[in-house]
Amino acid sequence: QPLVVKPVVSDPGTGPAHETGTGKGAGTNLNVPMPAGTDDEAVISAFTDKLLPAARKFKPELVIISAGFDSRTGDPLGRFEITDAGFRRLTQMVLSIANESASDRIVSVLEGGYALDGLASATEAHIAALMGDA
Repeated sequence: QPLVVKPVVSDPGTGPAHETGTGKGAGTNLNVPMPAGTDDEAVISAFTDKLLPAARKFKPELVIISAGFDSRTGDPLGRFEITDAGFRRLTQMVLSIANESASDRIVSVLEGGYALDGLASATEAHIAALMGDA
């Protein structure tokens, strides 16, 4: 079973912490709900404290990123305060997971973002981090 990790919940009412998977997938889903206004520091802390340990325990052979940027500052849906620098750091953290257990196998798929200027700059930061440009 794949490990599903959603450390940033930006669609209102989705991903409560108690939803951890069912049946054979029990315990393979990790939701970390965060309130509107959550910033880089809080999201990076959630990645550090929850995502990285869970991923290291699971040891994925492939890492897939659903790259949604609706949690970027200024986006009307997410109402979060994650900056482009924050997305760059989060991407670097996910890259470390791919490096540790997946032989650097990583796929990133653009999901969303509703403020077009912010979507463009967050995507640029994400791609730069994927390419190793710190």
